[in-house]
Amino acid sequence: MKRIATLLFGIFLVAGACLAQAGELNVAAASDLSFAMKEMAANYEKQTGTAVKVTLGSSGNFFTQIQNGAPFDMFFAADIDYPKKLEAAGLGEPGTLYQYATGKIVMWVPANSKLDVSKGLALLLDPSVRKIAIANPKHAPYGRAAVAAMTRQGVYEKVSDKLVFGENISQATQFVESGNADVGIIALSLAMAPAMADKGRYFEIPQEMYPPLDQGAIVIKASLKKDEAKQFLAYLKSPESVALMQRYGFKLPETVTETSKAKEKKQEKKKDKKS
Repeated sequence: MKRIATLLFGIFLVAGACLAQAGELNVAAASDLSFAMKEMAANYEKQTGTAVKVTLGSSGNFFTQIQNGAPFDMFFAADIDYPKKLEAAGLGEPGTLYQYATGKIVMWVPANSKLDVSKGLALLLDPSVRKIAIANPKHAPYGRAAVAAMTRQGVYEKVSDKLVFGENISQATQFVESGNADVGIIALSLAMAPAMADKGRYFEIPQEMYPPLDQGAIVIKASLKKDEAKQFLAYLKSPESVALMQRYGFKLPETVTETSKAKEKKQEKKKDKKS
């Protein structure tokens, strides 16, 4: 009897674990969303009970993994071209491609650095700058934006031998934060995160210096949780999520902000009627 009871208990635990996983969305997200997406996922779980497991990395690597069958339900890329390609290849759920934001890059130095970031990208020519951290431009959109900005400024060829590449934008940020690089070109969303606020200073690189970092999301066609994924995608357009993304420095499409404002007005009207 004890053996049967133990066996039944084991089956119960396995079944429980499967049920828990069944209600969990598996999301692949670009590393510039490191802080914003984790906060959004936590808010969503509190409101709906649906857990959102966020895996962070470079958009290019995720694109390759999804092409090879990686079991993600959703993909949030730092370059909308990646989800567009998935859609064109029949790997994205039709009608779910969505541009959720436009990112920005900044030049960032640790708080104890003597470097003056207000000098802009010309600072990279300073002899005291020995290492410059950026994300690997081969598969990270923020790395490509950094190269484009340096090229536009006319400093890329002069500092290319100083570049150190992070696997993604979060790792590039860690290189500077840890002192393994003197300066980094990172995502504004990371520089503005509360956890980073007192750790460094930044200079926002003008957007005309690099191609727009239009970021896109898509539901993966092979997902077994497409309905739940679509609900989370809809949550991105809520006033709460719009405000969160703006707080992290993202520029949102005008249609999204307009819809968000309209929803807020409706909610205010409902409150007025009740009162």
